[in-house]
Amino acid sequence: MPGFVDMHCHLREPGQEYKEDIASGTLAAAFGGFTAVACMPNTIPVNDNEMVTRFIIDKAKEGASTRVYPVAAITKGLKGEELTEFGILKENGAIAFSDDGRPVEDANRMRLALQYAKGFDALLISHCEELSLVGEGVMNEGTTSALYGLKGISRAAEEVMLSRELLLAESLNTKVHIAHISTWGGVELLRQAKARGVRATGETCPHYFSATDELCMDYDANAKMNPPLRTARDVEAIKRGLADGTIDAIATDHAPHSKDEKRIEFQNAPNGIIGFETAFSLAVTNLIETGILTPQQLVERMSCRPAEILGVSGGIVAKGFSADLTIADPNAVMTYNEENLHSKSANSPFLNKKYKGKVVCTIMDGIVRAKR
Repeated sequence: MPGFVDMHCHLREPGQEYKEDIASGTLAAAFGGFTAVACMPNTIPVNDNEMVTRFIIDKAKEGASTRVYPVAAITKGLKGEELTEFGILKENGAIAFSDDGRPVEDANRMRLALQYAKGFDALLISHCEELSLVGEGVMNEGTTSALYGLKGISRAAEEVMLSRELLLAESLNTKVHIAHISTWGGVELLRQAKARGVRATGETCPHYFSATDELCMDYDANAKMNPPLRTARDVEAIKRGLADGTIDAIATDHAPHSKDEKRIEFQNAPNGIIGFETAFSLAVTNLIETGILTPQQLVERMSCRPAEILGVSGGIVAKGFSADLTIADPNAVMTYNEENLHSKSANSPFLNKKYKGKVVCTIMDGIVRAKR
């Protein structure tokens, strides 16, 4: 297959190298079949200026196992106030803009950002979350949260903001990309917008088509993420959205955290799970084996469309193009555990379980980068 392109991940460098760094993160990505990754800007310091963007690119040149594409911040410091210099950042290597981890709360600020980005043909990736509806919620609002006495997050928190972004993009006739869609309502909103001709694209993550909020039972903080795991109805809607192309891409939202950070009370633990090395197996087990997607459709969602949306190389196997290739055995059974992972962190609820599908070898630019 053409090498996978992950359009949404967190490499943590600079500033949080104890969780992950560019070398370890891209090695894990390569073992997951990825030949390119786009890393989000919520580093320390935030990637909101050309110096941080160039630092990431230069560090990647030193020892990355995949291509690394920095995503810069929409607003300085991710504070939702002053816009960053899109033109300068793009000239220095930023391939998209996002305040991922937080939404741009002010609607007019987001409208101005979309308008500003249009002049540079820049892509904005929106983290759709209405914080006033999130409150102190820590997991999906529903039966499981009630049973375990945890404060819930309404699906409306995602869908209200998602609606706003689609309406703004429509009014300006500009493009917008929706990050990590997790609800059935979000899928339907994107489907309707596309039918109207809105220039919108969207992604989801393997955990949203592989598990429900029941994975949070026993207060397992490794299943705590943002947006949270939802219900069986949402899982089925995500699968249908992938099947009919409403959802364009599968991204990992790889978000490493240390053991100490996750081994605390559920409500106090940070959001996020690692995802590079389990992504292909979860997709084969839950999408290919169940007949939701064909192998070709999976390649489109994990390679072709992400590359196309980001405007980067990839998704092509042909003479004259870079040899970025993923070789996999779809029938092999794989069990992931701390011993065979390559990330610095192991915060995942999908460890120590058997899955169908194994990445055997990843080649980037004609060179073997990972081999099991």
